[in-house]
Amino acid sequence: MSTQVRYSVIIPMYNEEAVIQETYRRMKQVMGQTGEVYELLFVNDGSSDNCAQMIEEYSYWDESVKLIDLSRNFGHQIAITAGMDYALGEAVVVIDADLQDPPELILDMIAEWKNGYHVVYAKRIKRRGESLFKKWTASLFYRILRYSTDISIPVDTGDFRLMDRKVVEELKRLPEKNRFVRGLVSWVGFRQKAIEYERDERLAGETKYPLKRMIKLSLDGITSFSYKPLKLAGYLGALLSVSGFLYLMYVLYQVTFTDSVVKGWASMIGITLTFNGFVLIMLGILGEYVGRIYDETKGRPLYIVQEFYEGKQQQNAREPRVAQLNK
Repeated sequence: MSTQVRYSVIIPMYNEEAVIQETYRRMKQVMGQTGEVYELLFVNDGSSDNCAQMIEEYSYWDESVKLIDLSRNFGHQIAITAGMDYALGEAVVVIDADLQDPPELILDMIAEWKNGYHVVYAKRIKRRGESLFKKWTASLFYRILRYSTDISIPVDTGDFRLMDRKVVEELKRLPEKNRFVRGLVSWVGFRQKAIEYERDERLAGETKYPLKRMIKLSLDGITSFSYKPLKLAGYLGALLSVSGFLYLMYVLYQVTFTDSVVKGWASMIGITLTFNGFVLIMLGILGEYVGRIYDETKGRPLYIVQEFYEGKQQQNAREPRVAQLNK
């Protein structure tokens, strides 16, 4: 059997001690069925529990296990990016450690990849163990994103997917700091295909995407691939300005040509507060874009690796990835 790595499986993890042993077992079981050389790249995104130590121990006696230990929590999308930078396989799979996405689906992805597809992504048709609020907000986000962008980003999909080496190499050229990986995969193109599945509930532990992180990811996705919110701000601003001018003309007419007393100061205050609220919302949208421009201009590394464990050897951290703005 060839010693060249055929498949790389990137598994970002953040405080997944409760489930990581079962994740490792199922990944070994699934990838062992391929009969080809593979590597399991566990990316520790600043966990405070013992999941990194567990993977480090596995790597001592299992040469397929590698640990990328980040110096702190850089976020889920950056952890995936670090995994892609280190991956050696001809095909690269991204899957979360919580086992909501079934590892067994990887075999179907590999089959489609061998049929000539460059990207095979998993599309959720059912989400078990999640609240109605999370399901509704996730569905709403994907549809807003689809409407807002000029590229086709599949709805109801996460980061669980298989990518050909040529796709990964193109993604490594993209320097964005506020990354939305599934959107970037759609942006680079190539032949893509969906595989439908039913998502399971978490085996153990807590979700790593509370409301605050979900909002951050949503903003990253929309602002990375669309400037329509800025255009919408302009349209609303023009509409409100015209409405306010027409109302002012009406008030002046009442004062100048009629004897009626101008009434409705309470409603005027309400309208003023409403307009001011719109202005602040638009300033907030503008601020999101300006803040991302500021992040890009700083030129800091996307992540820092403090240790890299490969087989029985501990290697020095590779050079951190730096956003090259002149590419």
